[in-house]
Amino acid sequence: MTGFHTRWVRPKEQPEDPERIAIREALAFGKALYDRRTELGLSVPELAERAGIAADEIECIEEGGTTPTVALLRLLAAALDADVRLTAGHDLGSVWFEAHAA
Repeated sequence: MTGFHTRWVRPKEQPEDPERIAIREALAFGKALYDRRTELGLSVPELAERAGIAADEIECIEEGGTTPTVALLRLLAAALDADVRLTAGHDLGSVWFEAHAA
């Protein structure tokens, strides 16, 4: 029998799995990229050309298949005419691209 009754002693919280954190960060990165790209009305090939990377790579990022790196964030921020904003969390909304002030 597994589990526990609410009146029983609860097991100690386990630290978060680093692999799950990395997955959530990649998804947040992908969503931020997609949101900014669509806000600008850019297609995937148009953003790829601006960033100097393959359209397949943009699609992979947007699908959450790429771990964000500082270099990649900078490259994409420049292509999106934006600054990168980060919070301490790892979930959706913890990464976003903010348009440069006019």
